[in-house]
Amino acid sequence: MGINGASDALPIGSGLVMFVVVRSVFWLTVAYLVIRPGADLPDTGAMAAQAMAAGSQVVASQVNAIECTSLTCLGGKAVVAATLQQTAAALPPTTPASSGIVAPIPRPRPDRAG
Repeated sequence: MGINGASDALPIGSGLVMFVVVRSVFWLTVAYLVIRPGADLPDTGAMAAQAMAAGSQVVASQVNAIECTSLTCLGGKAVVAATLQQTAAALPPTTPASSGIVAPIPRPRPDRAG
């Protein structure tokens, strides 16, 4: 509340409505430019596999750089190396295999529905 009980909010007729419309148009235009129809999107499965391979190489190089003097350290390095190899080989595909049906088929309408 302002002085003498007046409201501090802008009246609807002022620039508030226009501001909302301009802001909405701006963000819709940005979204259209980013996700335009017919845009070729990168293969996320290949990017994920490439990122996992690069990450595994970095981790393996860091683990191999550790100098071990105890049997526990050598065992830990062996476990990490085995885990990295299994993780790279056991990655599931990121996109499920399509069954050929694009959308579910609705049940037929009953006769009483007209």
